[in-house]
Amino acid sequence: MNRSFSSVSRSWVLALGVSLSLLSGVCIAERAPMEPLPSPSGVDVPKNLNAIPNGTQAQAQPANPSIFTSANSDPYNYVSIPDKEASVLIQRSGQQWRVIRNGVITVYGGWLLAIAFFGIIAMYTIKGSIKLHEPLSGVKIKRFSAFDRLVHWLMAFSFLALAFTGLLILYGKYFAMPLMGGSAYGSFLMVCKNIHNFTGPLFTICIVIFFLLFAHKNLPGKGDLQWFLTFGGIFSGKHVPAGFFNGGEKFWFWFGMTFLGLVISGSGFVLDMIVPFMTVEYTRGTMQIANIIHSSAAILMTTMAMGHIYIGTIGMQGSIDGMKTGYVDATWAKEHHELWYDKLNKKG
Repeated sequence: MNRSFSSVSRSWVLALGVSLSLLSGVCIAERAPMEPLPSPSGVDVPKNLNAIPNGTQAQAQPANPSIFTSANSDPYNYVSIPDKEASVLIQRSGQQWRVIRNGVITVYGGWLLAIAFFGIIAMYTIKGSIKLHEPLSGVKIKRFSAFDRLVHWLMAFSFLALAFTGLLILYGKYFAMPLMGGSAYGSFLMVCKNIHNFTGPLFTICIVIFFLLFAHKNLPGKGDLQWFLTFGGIFSGKHVPAGFFNGGEKFWFWFGMTFLGLVISGSGFVLDMIVPFMTVEYTRGTMQIANIIHSSAAILMTTMAMGHIYIGTIGMQGSIDGMKTGYVDATWAKEHHELWYDKLNKKG
């Protein structure tokens, strides 16, 4: 019986020891500091969520405190979503873009367009259309092919559509919105925006094709410097001998059509988010810079195009015939492009 009692005692002692060990382990676990669990969002989550008293720890230690201390700054803060733009609460450069667009570009661009427009009206009122000094001969000389004229007119009409809708986007809120009302103007502007966006690529294609067709005929040549020095004889009335294109047409070709046209096209592709052959990070800053470049170049090109359209239509007798029929009168060719006319005569 003593042996039996001894074995029972040993069993109770062993059970009591195990129980005390388990209890001490629980106490140690409760007293141990919380070890954070890894989180895919980058924010450490404690094992024991009850240890956070009423969310005070979360308020005292935000996941990204810099986003609150630097809210009014451009540098990107941390966010767990792919959109980096969501980490910028206030973009200070946005106000700078607003001042440039609504101040410098809109105001000075408007004055530039107005000066060009009313200057053309004043010139036509004072001088009228530039007439030929000799009667028309009736002899026609081929100047442009059918394909040349097709590309030119596609470029011309696409440019007019872009200029009209672009000016409405830039200036429409000052005169169209008060007349139409906000709701109607918003719908109308959306139509203008779609026309603008879808016409842009056609305009770019026409620029590239027209450049390939006529780049060799717009190289600097004899008579160009004299044309610039006398401004084409527009005030003196004496025409300066010129080749297939005169100095003014070459300046329009290289600077107005090619350079400004490609700048407008490239910045427009950025705004449409369809830039080919390169990777662009479409952030607010990128779009704002593209918008400033696009608007400035477009206003400058539109100003130059006014003069080109005026001289090519009502400003000079017979100048539109080449793009209408492909042929010009021999008298017109001799008077305005004498070097080209003489070259044709030498060829018979």
